Amino acid sequence: MRESVRFLLGDELVEIASCDPTRTVLDWLRLDRRRTGTKEGCAEGDCGACTIVVGRLDGERLRYEAINACIRFLPTLDGCHVLTVEHLKSTDGTLHPVQQAMVDCHGSQCGFCTPGFVMSLLALWLNERAPSVQRIEDALAGNLCRCTGYEPIIAAARRMDSAEREQDRFVAGMPAVIARLKALVDGETISIGDGERHFYAPATVAALAELVSAHPQATLVAGATDVGLWVTKGMSRLDPLISLGRIDELRGISDEGEHLRFGAMANQIAVREALAGISPQLDEMMRRFGGEQVRNAGTIGGNIANGSPIGDLPPALIALGATLVLRKGGERRELPLEAFFLDYRKQDRQPGEFVEAVLVPKLPPGARFHISKISKRFDEDISAVCGAFYLTLDEAGRISAAQLAYGGMAGIPKRARAAESALLGRAWDEAAVAAAIPALAHDFTPLTDMRASAAYRLKVAGNLLRRFLIETATPQTSTRVAGLLAEAADG
Repeated sequence: MRESVRFLLGDELVEIASCDPTRTVLDWLRLDRRRTGTKEGCAEGDCGACTIVVGRLDGERLRYEAINACIRFLPTLDGCHVLTVEHLKSTDGTLHPVQQAMVDCHGSQCGFCTPGFVMSLLALWLNERAPSVQRIEDALAGNLCRCTGYEPIIAAARRMDSAEREQDRFVAGMPAVIARLKALVDGETISIGDGERHFYAPATVAALAELVSAHPQATLVAGATDVGLWVTKGMSRLDPLISLGRIDELRGISDEGEHLRFGAMANQIAVREALAGISPQLDEMMRRFGGEQVRNAGTIGGNIANGSPIGDLPPALIALGATLVLRKGGERRELPLEAFFLDYRKQDRQPGEFVEAVLVPKLPPGARFHISKISKRFDEDISAVCGAFYLTLDEAGRISAAQLAYGGMAGIPKRARAAESALLGRAWDEAAVAAAIPALAHDFTPLTDMRASAAYRLKVAGNLLRRFLIETATPQTSTRVAGLLAEAADG
């Protein structure tokens, strides 16, 4: 085992032999390194003031991602290239083109959030050429401007010159960074701690299986987009902690004919791209999956294994009939995703067992699929109710199979079995929906909380089923505000 964490901070090689396993990158930057341009706003990955850019090897290339430093644990940076806003200014004082564009377009208001916006724009600059306005808005959705200065910030993003990008020192320096990061790859399991608590980071699935078997009580961390909040908000003292972030085998996505196979560590950016091939509705739903910083760090396995009743992906995957591949030591078993969730924060996962992969079936020709997420705001919000629906019609146009799954309606994401039964054998029309909606009250007894009342949730659950009919029956009518706005912009 290697008893240190190694990464690049700008041009500097950092090696840490001892630290609190849950020390956040934000605290380390501000308190240990005095990189105070990185701000703390919400401490939960919502506001973007803490945004930094992290580069990691992706095969032979280097991919830079904007992440939330406030919920990222310091030891998980092993093998990465870390950039903060302080790295942007040249030694002669010249501003980086991204910063200069913000100045020229008056994109900075009070200034508190500005470093986070700059770093999100830097990640966009490093990865993409001439992004569209929608792409710019998506990249900035995880950054909150408290002074309502979005228009000049978007103008600054549009002003970033792709010709200047080719001369950028970070772009020009990528080959050297790639070589330095490759030199840090050793395949060893990392073992580090602070004398009381311990952090492990295996480099292979086999090593992970051994560690989880040896430490069945350990907390597994993927992107820390939720586990990070257990620490920053819940003040949890996690011990031991096992990070999956160094296991490239778990990041893969493959097409296996009738289904797609997702490694548990496939991040939400890659998952979105793959699921878009199954249905454009999945693409649109995942566009609303947190901010870009969360999608860069969050994973499909973490979203499922976390067990949240309001996770965005499980209802969609349950409706599609997804299967989990669970591993314990050298043994694997497959389990329908809907059977994985037993009760609130309780799953069918044995001690020492972990999610290795997710198998998602493709939609056959003629299948009717729909997903809706209802939240208080469009971007970066948790679902009040999420509904995902999948129907198969026979040759006579009657419903032969129905899978209706909801999130936010119970302590777990689950299917609406009574509503499904009410649909079977009927034509797909208003009468079928009218028969199914009352059955939802038999399927769910939702809670009232700060996001929605129980009565609202039941009403919305029924309305989403009616929306499914409106958008898939003949004639079809679009009810999507986002789609209508996009059409208006194109027109």
